[in-house]
Amino acid sequence: MTAAKGSAKLIRVMTETAFKLLNAPIIEAVLDVDCDMPPGRDIATLEPAAHEPLRAEYPEVRRAFVQTHQLLPQPDKPPVFTTQMAVHALQFLHKGQKQLVQFRAQGYSFNRLAPYGTLDDYFPEIERTWKVFVALAKPIQIRVVRLRYINRIPLPFTPPRIELEDYLRVGPRLPDEEKLEFTGFLDQHTAVEPETGNQVNIVLTTQLVENNTLPLIFDITVESNANAEVENWPWLLSKIQVLRALKNRVFRNTLTERCLNLFQQR
Repeated sequence: MTAAKGSAKLIRVMTETAFKLLNAPIIEAVLDVDCDMPPGRDIATLEPAAHEPLRAEYPEVRRAFVQTHQLLPQPDKPPVFTTQMAVHALQFLHKGQKQLVQFRAQGYSFNRLAPYGTLDDYFPEIERTWKVFVALAKPIQIRVVRLRYINRIPLPFTPPRIELEDYLRVGPRLPDEEKLEFTGFLDQHTAVEPETGNQVNIVLTTQLVENNTLPLIFDITVESNANAEVENWPWLLSKIQVLRALKNRVFRNTLTERCLNLFQQR
């Protein structure tokens, strides 16, 4: 890559990362960092040590369980059905009830509910809690970095129909738009960015009409496969920034200017 191309790419990433709406429609943002964990690591045993440095901001701790079932055949006998339950994650709930840190059997997660400002606001806390996770769980290496943003967009709706093209650049289409009208839809796309290998999953779906609006759920997941050292926070931060830029690009290129303007009103 030439210096000019490298500079252009950096400017593009910075611009896409800085994208900010006055009233973002985000109802939940999730950062997942999947890791190779030490063999036999029981995440439940970390609860007392993990809660101590988190207790001031995350007073409540919960356990998330996963249940597995097995059907074991036996010669000349009925099969044996077994059930096992294990702790899948330790969930540390913020005192404001809008934020969650998870130490999972497969890695680390940070969840933020609305009201959501900007990811920059949460980077210091993500760094702090990630380093607590690394120190206690001792993950071997990072495997996947994933960002998921769930948006809820109330589209103005005046019966009997709404012109989706006014709000969506990319979206569902009916085979006969003169004689058919949508009563709802679920539209999903998966894609890869060949330049980086980063993957995207996009879901658009509607909810029931309420208060003269048609709520649209716009769910974007972006992820990157990686083999990286868990102690290298600057690398992880830069990877999150690249994924955020990709997410922002998907968001902006899916919605029209008319739709984006809905989020710039006070």
